[in-house]
Amino acid sequence: MPSPSKVLTDLPDDVRKELDSKLIANQFSDYVGLSQWLESQGFTISKSSLNRYGQSFEKRLQAVKLSTEMAKTLVENVPDDADAMSEALTRMAQDRLFSLLVNMHIDADDISVAQLMKAVSELTKASTLNKRFSQDIKRKLADAAKASEAIAKRGGLSDADWAAIRANFLGIEIAS
Repeated sequence: MPSPSKVLTDLPDDVRKELDSKLIANQFSDYVGLSQWLESQGFTISKSSLNRYGQSFEKRLQAVKLSTEMAKTLVENVPDDADAMSEALTRMAQDRLFSLLVNMHIDADDISVAQLMKAVSELTKASTLNKRFSQDIKRKLADAAKASEAIAKRGGLSDADWAAIRANFLGIEIAS
């Protein structure tokens, strides 16, 4: 197993964040200049080590950008009245994490087991909250429909008219 990146082990968070910003600003180039800048900050990290870190960081950044673009495209083109998008994204992420765990093709430089387990925990929590939210909405809709039906019948609305209103209210198409 390769040793952990000196960037991750030797640099304090604020310096690493500034390095990340410089990597992006430099379009992941000028590792000699970045090594010299770190030297002026009191840290000795070779250009080769910075290059390896930069490649890994760039790969993660591109993956995040791609995921963000895909999510934006989905949100713009697919209506999500029932929060199906969140549920689908949660399931996709759970599937990906499950595949990683099963195949154990995990690069230690890319993710730690603790981070992976935290992600699994957060996805499970998100999935549970989505299900609870969906059930709560369905229950509230059913309660509102029942209360509305009582009002409609007191007002003399026919069963057929109420069925049409209920179907419209609940988003259910009825056959004519």
